Amino acid sequence: RLHSIEFPVLKDLNHTLADALGATRTPEVFVLDSERTIRYAGRIDDQYGIGYQRKEPKRQDLRLALEELLAGKQVSHDLTDVVGCHIGRTHQAVTDNSVTYSKQIARILQDRCVSCHRPGQIAPFALTSYDEVSGWAETIDEVVKERRMPPWHADPQYGHFANDARLSDEELELISTWVANGAPQGDPSDLPPPRQFVEGWQVPREPDRVIYMTDEPVDVPAEGEVKYRHFTVDPGFTEDKWLQIAECRPGNRAVVHHIVVFLKSPEDSPRQREPNFLVGFAPGTRPLVFSEGTAKRIPAGSKLVFQMHYTPNGSPQQDRSCVGLIFADPKTITHRAFTTAAANRGFAIPPQASNHLVESSQTAPADMVLLSMFPHMHLRGKSFRYEATYPDGTTEVLLDVPRYDFGWQNHFVLAEPKRVPKGTKFRCFAHFDNSDGNPANPDPSATVRWGDQTWEEMMIGYLDVAVPADTTK
Repeated sequence: RLHSIEFPVLKDLNHTLADALGATRTPEVFVLDSERTIRYAGRIDDQYGIGYQRKEPKRQDLRLALEELLAGKQVSHDLTDVVGCHIGRTHQAVTDNSVTYSKQIARILQDRCVSCHRPGQIAPFALTSYDEVSGWAETIDEVVKERRMPPWHADPQYGHFANDARLSDEELELISTWVANGAPQGDPSDLPPPRQFVEGWQVPREPDRVIYMTDEPVDVPAEGEVKYRHFTVDPGFTEDKWLQIAECRPGNRAVVHHIVVFLKSPEDSPRQREPNFLVGFAPGTRPLVFSEGTAKRIPAGSKLVFQMHYTPNGSPQQDRSCVGLIFADPKTITHRAFTTAAANRGFAIPPQASNHLVESSQTAPADMVLLSMFPHMHLRGKSFRYEATYPDGTTEVLLDVPRYDFGWQNHFVLAEPKRVPKGTKFRCFAHFDNSDGNPANPDPSATVRWGDQTWEEMMIGYLDVAVPADTTK
């Protein structure tokens, strides 16, 4: 009803039909003739896949199969690969109950998954009880083995990060064993206490200011490609503010892909090309939290610019997102945090280039402390690497993201802030795939240049740094 589906739907509660057809994933299509012979099996089309969503399909497999059958022909491609979640089936548990949901798996899911996989959050389903989890067991095993979940894209060879979401090898082995043994529940008395979450805001306390992008909700269409939208808000700051904690809060998580809040300061230079990054939201990100004594300065008279990226979900929606700000007492500030960027606006990615390199750099104007990094590209982004070349000539890899994913834009927060001497050169190396081999590519025939929209590209290596603060200006 929500998506206005008009064709008949059969609830195959005991998987009788799925078992008879040999269906393994959803969605999976079977076309039967009058004699109940399977004439086509596989996907509907190629619009959706792992890590990508095309504006429209390139090949409509089901439509082509039906047209060929109705024309009295053999189906030319009668079997296609299916991409989707495993159909949740109930399996007979084996007698080996050394690994159970209650003893081990619930703890792993609580630690690693339920911050997103719970009611009201970004994930499409909850993983907070055995009944919820058991039907997803095979899919869980698959996505964690392939390191698709939890979303984390940094090469573990370089750097240590406070928000590293990876499962350990031991956790992966426990999940694999549990699924192979039929996903037994075990003794409910072994369950850990439910993890407690602060409902609503995920910051330590209620924000000092909550600033909405608009006075009224904005409409998001049911389908199609939505251009980035920008909303400028004057919060009426009559004095400098020192921002210690911030959280972007999507008004409608079903359609908000990401939020970036920029600072438009009266102190900005007319020659400044990069906007002042304040805080952002993307699936999997956490609130911005600076340590005691560190904060971002918001000059009096500043305005906030909300950059909104929406992804339609099949039905008309509305959104009114906001940002919550928690300020620090200026007397307690010892270090001023700010976001700088090593960006390149002058690139041109040729058509069909599968591994096009774009470089950028930024030199530290003073001694500083590196807090975190945030690489940003669009749908052709393939990999991103940060290096630091120090004044003594030595070079260090700070972060390597070998498989960049626009759908999961991670902020990489250093476990230990890194002291960086004046004159250090931050260098960023980004590779782009503008070929047919990139299924997310909007147009492999285009020469691609800088632009806000997802069918254009960006190359930005954001760096959060801190310097000794002068709170008098």
